[in-house]
Amino acid sequence: MRATLNKATLYFENGLFLEAQSFGARGVVIGEAVFNTAMSGYEEVISDPSYRGQFVVFSAPEVGVVGVNEQDRESPSSFCAGILVRHTPSRYSNFRAKQPLSAFLQQHGVLGVSGLDTRALVGMLRDEGAMGVVVSTDGLDKQELQKLLQVSSGISEQYLIPPFNRAATHAHGVFDFNALNYQTPTLTSTIGVLDLGVKNNILNNLAQVGLRPLCFAHDTKAQTLIESYKKGEIAGVLLSNGPGDPLRLKSVIHEIGLLIQEQIPMLGICLGHQLLSIAHGYPTYKLKFGHHGSNHPVLNLQTRRIEVSAQNHNYCVPESIAKVATITHKNLFDHTIEGVRYKNAPILSVQHHPEASPGPHDGLYIFEEFKRLVCHG
Repeated sequence: MRATLNKATLYFENGLFLEAQSFGARGVVIGEAVFNTAMSGYEEVISDPSYRGQFVVFSAPEVGVVGVNEQDRESPSSFCAGILVRHTPSRYSNFRAKQPLSAFLQQHGVLGVSGLDTRALVGMLRDEGAMGVVVSTDGLDKQELQKLLQVSSGISEQYLIPPFNRAATHAHGVFDFNALNYQTPTLTSTIGVLDLGVKNNILNNLAQVGLRPLCFAHDTKAQTLIESYKKGEIAGVLLSNGPGDPLRLKSVIHEIGLLIQEQIPMLGICLGHQLLSIAHGYPTYKLKFGHHGSNHPVLNLQTRRIEVSAQNHNYCVPESIAKVATITHKNLFDHTIEGVRYKNAPILSVQHHPEASPGPHDGLYIFEEFKRLVCHG
């Protein structure tokens, strides 16, 4: 099936105006442009709720080659504002593929733009930082796009937690274990997952180590989780990944502070990692262009082993967190903090994505560490 190409116009915050081809949904969308260095896994990226409000510039030159399938999806829908690519093929080929990327984008309301010099765009965002962009398939010119971008609010001013949440007290079943010929794990303890935009494979990897995920909406009160913990209904809490500026989530931060006081075992991933830092009194800061990709080296300071990691975040915790936590992981690109273990509470957190979807499996042991924390303290 050949993707239908229509004209697209783009205007970036720094004044750059481009014309290209549209192959996804149609409309006018404003977002933040970031670049992703992964060479594969475009479906996982597009369906990752943490990208809500962002246009992803893929550094891989060909995007869409293997089409789209249901098994690689990280959420029921797709939340990124759009994708900007060098080239998308007219045909796709893979035994698991159910539809072309263009049809998937149209189905989920995601803009797709091809015919761009993505090497130049990546260099621009690296040098100048993540920036606002407006994309139109409606024939808007530079002046019209500029006006729209000027009156829009930045991503740090928006509350971006996805409008859907997996229903409270819904036990996540491991995705298609039988269909994929995996051995169904024995589930021994239940973990309450505060769903801020959780990826399917975080839930899958909890289950693979024997921890049954039980999802709770992002606005669940701490008292609900505390009561479940005291009753033995859950053995710990996972604070999931999610989109946007963590400093905007003041009510969530307050509830996390109450969980910390109760000494409940917790694991924070990405946004959850950032929220734990803020709840301990150490505000996050925004990186120039963020970390987005599946090939970022991280040094495990405990084992001195270098782990290749999957990353997707714009915000980081400060070095001053060392006053209350042991720093366990550092990013070898810019030496920012990638993981901590809190000194006075049974809490672990990591900035990168141990579920690695897409990406390497070097960080999967984090789920085993959390299991030991839950079961043995």
